[in-house]
Amino acid sequence: MYLADLTKDELVKLFTEWGEPKYRTAQAFEWLKKGARPEEMTNLPLPLREKLAEIPYGGVTIEQKFLSQKDGTVKYLFRLEDENLVEGVLMRYHYGNTLCLSTQVGCNMGCKFCASTLEGCVRNLRVGELLGQIHAVERDEPTPEPGHRNVTNLVLMGSGEPLDNYENVVAFLNFVTAQDGLRISARNISVSTCGIVPKIDSFIEDAPHVTLSISLHAHDDETRTSLMPINRAYPICELLAASQRYAEKTGRRVVFEYALIGGVNASLADADHLASLLRGMLCHVNLIPLNPVPERGLAGVSRAEAQAFCDRLNDKKISATVRREMGTDIDGACGQLRRRIMHEIRGDN
Repeated sequence: MYLADLTKDELVKLFTEWGEPKYRTAQAFEWLKKGARPEEMTNLPLPLREKLAEIPYGGVTIEQKFLSQKDGTVKYLFRLEDENLVEGVLMRYHYGNTLCLSTQVGCNMGCKFCASTLEGCVRNLRVGELLGQIHAVERDEPTPEPGHRNVTNLVLMGSGEPLDNYENVVAFLNFVTAQDGLRISARNISVSTCGIVPKIDSFIEDAPHVTLSISLHAHDDETRTSLMPINRAYPICELLAASQRYAEKTGRRVVFEYALIGGVNASLADADHLASLLRGMLCHVNLIPLNPVPERGLAGVSRAEAQAFCDRLNDKKISATVRREMGTDIDGACGQLRRRIMHEIRGDN
């Protein structure tokens, strides 16, 4: 049991076993929602705080912080209580601040363009560790306005495959969107998946109707399989069918993530094939100029080439935009920072 993981019902049960009055549960829960440690829960009696402190907390702390000189993006390296490291990125937009958070230590999906998967998945993050990334950032950069959040939007697009950590991610999403939780609107949350089709169908029923982002990255199975091994299990036709079901049942358009990789999937002919594939779907294409990962040997494209690809899709009535590149001077791509620091710790060349 970890204190940071406790739901309100679990806290009620614990406090009942301890003989505490009900109002103490509400007090403690309000503190936990803010990521407070027992010693900070000043309206609880000292003996209760000491009792709570005996339970492992299970949160995260900021190990390192890097500020982009280009655009103000902040890259965080979070340390977990078992000494594992994960990354998060705070991106600043005119409409608010978006936190990109990790759902696993590493990743098992094996996508060829991603640094997170180079050493596999160590373990899933627990609910308290998912929440802890929000708490750590909001404590590091508190809002000057009382009652307002510094983190207004969430994207589960850091290290790890969210639907491979299904139960914890669903519990986290239900809490952060709840009225007695963090009250972040489901419309301000995106979950990115490489396409575990059965979990997408379950997600419709189990989780708030957030924006579903599908890592597509190719218009044909041969190319997608070469980039994403998951395509062997769930080829494009099955993935698009699941995406269509999500859009129809939730009324939310699906976002298709498409990393533009030079010489692989980024020609105008590729844009034409992609437009044909997606025609008639309630969707948007988010084009991503690839952040190169040296170990993978894949190259990105120029901003002009990315825009030409985007224009071609728009001309064919497919909604598309080129994602703004952020944090490129601070190991902005998933897994790059964690991998570099881990190599330094181990003394690798």
